[in-house]
Amino acid sequence: MRELWRYRELLYFFAWRDIKVRYRQAALGAAWALLQPVITMIMFTLLFGKLAHLPSNGIPYPLFVYCALVPWTYFSGVLALASNSLVNNDQLITKVYFPRVLLPAGTAVAGLLDFIIGSLLLVGLMFYYHVTPRWALLLSPLVVLVMLLLTTGVSMAMAAANVRYRDVKYALPFIIQTWMFATPIIYPAAMIPQKFRPFLALNPCWGMVEAFRACLLPGPPVDLKLIGTSVGVTIAIFICGAYYFQRTQRTFADII
Repeated sequence: MRELWRYRELLYFFAWRDIKVRYRQAALGAAWALLQPVITMIMFTLLFGKLAHLPSNGIPYPLFVYCALVPWTYFSGVLALASNSLVNNDQLITKVYFPRVLLPAGTAVAGLLDFIIGSLLLVGLMFYYHVTPRWALLLSPLVVLVMLLLTTGVSMAMAAANVRYRDVKYALPFIIQTWMFATPIIYPAAMIPQKFRPFLALNPCWGMVEAFRACLLPGPPVDLKLIGTSVGVTIAIFICGAYYFQRTQRTFADII
C-alpha cells in the first residue's frame, strides 16, 4: 500500500496508458463499454426473463440483470486484462525498476472508466422504469471500494501466477464463465435454498452484486450477515493476493 501511494503518479500513467491502448484504432471507442453489458442484458432477458421466466424480486428483469452486470463486467473485464499485464510488459520489467504491482493495479483503475460509463446507462434505465433509489444509495461508494479491492486482489494473484504458469490464460476464461453462473446475476439469491446460502456467501462476487443491487434497487431486505461474509472473503483475497504477489515478484524478471 505504501508503494501504491508513493508511486501514485506512475499508477495514473499506467491506467491512462491502458485506456488509450484499449480504444486505439477502435471505430466505436468507449462505446464498447456500453455494448458489452447491453448486449449481454438483452440476451439474458430473452433467454432467462422471457423464456425461462426467472423471478427478479419485482424489478423489471432488464434492470435487475443490468444492475448486476455493471460490477460483474468490470470485474471480469479487468481480470482478463490484468492477468496478462506482467507478461505483456516483459521488456519493461526486465529493464526498469518500479513496483510491479502497479501493472495489475493500473488495469483495475483504468477499468473504472468503463464502470462509470456503464453506470450512466444504469441511471437511465432506472429513470425509464420509474425506479427510485433508496437511502442506501449513499453506501454505494463503499460497494465500489469493495469491488475494487476484490478485483485488484484477484488480478494480482492471477498476474503473478501467469508469469510462472502460462496455463492461467487458458483456464481463466472457463473460470470466469463458471464464476458468473455461480453469482446471482441472472437469478435472485432468494432462489437458493436457505441451507445453501452460507456457501453461496463464500463467493465474494455474491456480496458485490447483492450489495450493488441493495444500494440502487428496491426489494426484499438483504441478509447483512451473508453480505458481511462475502466482504470478509474479499478482504482475505486481497491480502492473500498481495502476499503472493510480494513473494513472487522477485523472480519475475528471471522467469518472464
